[in-house]
Amino acid sequence: MTSQAIEGACAFAWRNYLLRHSGISENDNRRSALFRYVTNLRDAGEYDFDLLQIAAVAYLKKLDELHDDRHARLAADQALAEGLASRSAQPGRSLWA
Repeated sequence: MTSQAIEGACAFAWRNYLLRHSGISENDNRRSALFRYVTNLRDAGEYDFDLLQIAAVAYLKKLDELHDDRHARLAADQALAEGLASRSAQPGRSLWA
C-alpha cells in the first residue's frame, strides 16, 4: 500500500502537470523531484492518499512558480497542513478516515 500510494499520488500529479505543460519531457527532472518529495511525506508519516495527491500537485505548481525546490516544498507543506486542518474541522469526520 505504501509504495502504491506514493506511485499513485505522483502519477496523478505528473499526468496533470504534463497536460498543462505540453513541452515537458516525461523524464523531466521535476518528476524525480516530485517522487522524492512525496516519498519524504510518506516517510514522515503521511498516509492519506488524497492529501498526498494535494501535496504533489501543490509541489509541482509551486516549483514552477518559485523555481526553487526548498521553497516549493515549504509551500506544498503549507497546502498539506491546510488540507489536514480542513479535514479536522469537519464535524463527524475522523482525521484518519
